[in-house]
Amino acid sequence: MEGPGPPANDMCSVCHGNFNTPCQSNCCHWFCANCIMLVWHHGSAVQPCKCPLCRRPITLLVPTDDSLSHRHDPEVANALDKIQRYNRLFGEREGGLLQRLQDLPFLLRRLLRDFSDPRRSLPLVIRARVYIAMILSVVYIISPIDIIPEGILGIVGLLDDLLIVLICFLHVAALYRSVLYLRHGGS
Repeated sequence: MEGPGPPANDMCSVCHGNFNTPCQSNCCHWFCANCIMLVWHHGSAVQPCKCPLCRRPITLLVPTDDSLSHRHDPEVANALDKIQRYNRLFGEREGGLLQRLQDLPFLLRRLLRDFSDPRRSLPLVIRARVYIAMILSVVYIISPIDIIPEGILGIVGLLDDLLIVLICFLHVAALYRSVLYLRHGGS
């Protein structure tokens, strides 16, 4: 599993230097907070900027815990305030189904890291909803009652199980996205 920050020998793809106040975008790429804000200000300030690497719209930027712990530094505080303002503007936009599917790996990896890190805490209600969604999905998959029965339609009957798993993951990712939005942009 990836660490809590950018990869060890990586550099910001905008300034081509070492990361200064690193933050991760919803497309999993890392940037300096000020660099990605410059990219955004260079384009349209009323739309989310596009990732300089993959061209996907960046609707959520998540700073590292290390950056958050240096909030007392005025330069870091200024960069984090810009990220928070950006997230307030675009963080609630989840986009369509394609955008949600593209964000799924990023959100599920971060959620797994939050669940496995004893120093991180998720609200009890969010944890409960994640567990309930997972348990109900597993119960549906192992139960003999199906919308599309495997016994009659064979491999095609697995489609409803896959659909339930996908819906579960999308629901869990949407819950976690709301947590990230509240942590890094919401009020």
